[in-house]
Parts: sequence; structure tokens; C-alpha cells
Amino acid sequence: MRIHLTSVFVDDQDKALRFYTDVLGFTKKTDLPLGADRWLTVVASEDPEGTELLLEPDGHPAVKPFTSALMEDGIPAAAFAVDDVRAEFDRLRGLGVRFTQEPLTTGPVTTAVLDDTCGNLIQLVHSA
Repeated sequence: MRIHLTSVFVDDQDKALRFYTDVLGFTKKTDLPLGADRWLTVVASEDPEGTELLLEPDGHPAVKPFTSALMEDGIPAAAFAVDDVRAEFDRLRGLGVRFTQEPLTTGPVTTAVLDDTCGNLIQLVHSA
């Protein structure tokens, strides 16, 4: 068994697609109309057949209170592995990305947390 698909709720699918592809570097995998919204997924550019991230519309009534509470408490909605947290922090900050936590090393793990501009905090993580 392995993870095939996971999701983050986003407040604007077009804005999310631009951020996740143009800024974070993911590649669009699927973009299908689904009523008023889309089935919109991205994948790691280095692994086009890997786990898909669904940029899921936040229209369900339970979503806004949930995502707002996570944001207010500083809890990331997802974690993405990177080879070098400091290098990604520097690259993304240079692109104007807002971080709520600068790189922090705790034992063998280094993390940083960014705002995806679509309603989520995302953690970058590297385990030594």
C-alpha cells in the first residue's frame, strides 16, 4: 500500500496552480472540469508518476473554520520534503514567499513553514 493522492484545500484554484507550479516548482498533472470547480492535481517535477496533490476547492462549509483554525494556530496543512531547507528558504524568499517559521534544526530534522497564499501553511522538511 502507498499514498496515491492527498489534498490541500485552496481558496482559489487558479492562484493555487500558479503558486504550486511557478513558485514551488511542481508540475500540473490533471486538470478536469468538475462542475463549477476542477479536479486539479500537481506532482513533483522529478516524479511525474508519484503522489498527486489535489488542489481542492474550499467550498464545503466545514473547510473554512478548519483551515482558519490551522492557520491561526500555525499548524501546517502539509509537509513537503526538500534536499536543503535553507536553500529552498532562500530561493522562495527571493521570490517573495512569506515564511511563518525560518529554518529550524531540531536533532536530525530541519524545517521551515511558508504561507501558500491560498489558505494554508506548508512545512518544508529535511531529515538528515
